[in-house]
Amino acid sequence: MFGALGKLVERQIKKAQTEGQLQGLEGEGQPLPDRSSEALSDPAAGHRIMAQAGVLPEEFAIKKQLDIARQDYATLTDPAERKAAMARIADLEMRYNMARDARRSFMR
Repeated sequence: MFGALGKLVERQIKKAQTEGQLQGLEGEGQPLPDRSSEALSDPAAGHRIMAQAGVLPEEFAIKKQLDIARQDYATLTDPAERKAAMARIADLEMRYNMARDARRSFMR
């Protein structure tokens, strides 16, 4: 169903298991709490649940970097520095859009 993405996830899970990263986790062996009603009533519930678990999509970290880069750009006056800052902003925007689109495609 997920093709290459599924294979990548499977490899990452196997690697984490081999490295012992999936042992001793909080709630290990316990069923997940039923939060389906929360997800149906609140579109942002998925993000909040992920944040509570300490995991957020990559796009959130990139978005923070992008906001900082834009603020920094506004303070620059040197043309060379502005050009370099704009290149960084363009790179971050591209990475942000790719991460956001990948998450949206995965969540469909």
